[in-house]
Amino acid sequence: MRHLKSGRRLNRSGGHRKALMRNLVTALLLHERIRTTEAKAKELRRLADKMITLGKRGTLHARRRALRVIYSKPVVKKLFDELAERYRDRPGGYTRVLKLGPREGDGAEMALIELVDAQIPSKQKS
Repeated sequence: MRHLKSGRRLNRSGGHRKALMRNLVTALLLHERIRTTEAKAKELRRLADKMITLGKRGTLHARRRALRVIYSKPVVKKLFDELAERYRDRPGGYTRVLKLGPREGDGAEMALIELVDAQIPSKQKS
C-alpha cells in the first residue's frame, strides 16, 4: 500500500518522470497554456507553482534553483522578469486546470493547464 507517499508515478521510472515534468514546466512557462492528460496536469501544477514562487523571490540562489529544473535560460529569464512581476501580489494558485474530456485515440482524460491571467494571443479567423 502507498500510505504517505505523495505524487503520481504516471507509469514511468523516476528519471523519466523527472524529465517529463521538466519538459512540461518549461513548455507551460514558455507558452502559458498547454494541453496534456489530467494526471500530468495535476502533477505539473505542483512544480509550476514552486517555480513561480522561486521567480518571485528573485535572488541569485532562487535563479540557480530554477535552472536545476528548467534548462532553458530564456524561459528562466521570462520567469524571473515577466511572470514574477505579474504574480507579485498573488499569494499562490498560479495555475488553472480545465478538464477537456476523453482523448479520441485511447480515452485518456485530457486537460488544459494554464497560468492564471495568461497573456495568450487569441487566434482569430480572418
